[in-house]
Amino acid sequence: MRDWVKQAEVDAGERNGLTSSERDELAALRRENRRLREDVDVLKRATAFFAKETR
Repeated sequence: MRDWVKQAEVDAGERNGLTSSERDELAALRRENRRLREDVDVLKRATAFFAKETR
């Protein structure tokens, strides 16, 4: 219950911290960052595989 009150105070600008919308945005950006890192890893593996195949 205290956390809800603290978050409401942050959202109202009465306290320092991340607002609810900022927390949501941060979580979405972290998910996207994780997905992009996985994509890069897959592309690196595919590049290594095809480089090996062409030799």
